[in-house]
Amino acid sequence: MTVNDIETHPWPPFIPEGAGVLFLGTFPPQPKRWAMNFYYPNRTNDFWKIMGIIMENNPEAFYDKANKSYHPEKIKEMLVKRRIALADTGIKVRRLRDNASDKFLEIVETLDLPALLETMPQCRAIGAAGEKAASVVASIAGIPIPPIGIPSQWTLPSGRIIGIWRLPSTSRAYPLAPEKKAEAFRKFLKEEGIIG
Repeated sequence: MTVNDIETHPWPPFIPEGAGVLFLGTFPPQPKRWAMNFYYPNRTNDFWKIMGIIMENNPEAFYDKANKSYHPEKIKEMLVKRRIALADTGIKVRRLRDNASDKFLEIVETLDLPALLETMPQCRAIGAAGEKAASVVASIAGIPIPPIGIPSQWTLPSGRIIGIWRLPSTSRAYPLAPEKKAEAFRKFLKEEGIIG
C-alpha cells in the first residue's frame, strides 16, 4: 500500500442490539499503527483512554500494558452493555501523505449513513469525533457543522430526529488533554441517556 492508493475500511460498523448512540470517526490509521484489530486501534489515539475515564474512572481500563495493546473483548463487552455503536465516515479513502492525519485524507466513498441508521431504530444521536467526521456527517445531513458540545438536529425522511454532536478529535495531534476531551464525551453520553 503506497500513498495515493485507495484503501477500503477494514471493519464493518459495530452495532450492538438496541444501540442508542453512534460514534463516528473518519478512518483507521495504516495497519502498521494498529495495536488491535478494531476501531481506534492506534495506541496514541485518545478514544479508549477517554472511554476508560468515563466508564471506569481509569484512562488505562481498556489498555493491555503488558502487550502494549488493548483488550478488544473488554471493549466490545462495554459497548454492548452500554448500547454504543461505532463506525467511520470514510468507507474508501486515499491518503495524500504517509500518515494518519485527517487533514491529508481524501474520502473517496462515504458511509451510507441514512441506510445504517435505518438498521438502528433506537439510535437517537451521533457523536462525530473530530472536525472532518463532523463535516462529513453535517454534509450528509444537510446541516451546518455544529459547534463542539452543542448538538444540531437532523430529521430523517422517516421523521425520526437524530442529534448530531461534534466532539473533540481523539487524535493526540488535537491539543487537549484526554481528561478535557472526556468532559465533552461525557456530556454527550449523559445527555443522550447512555450513562447516568
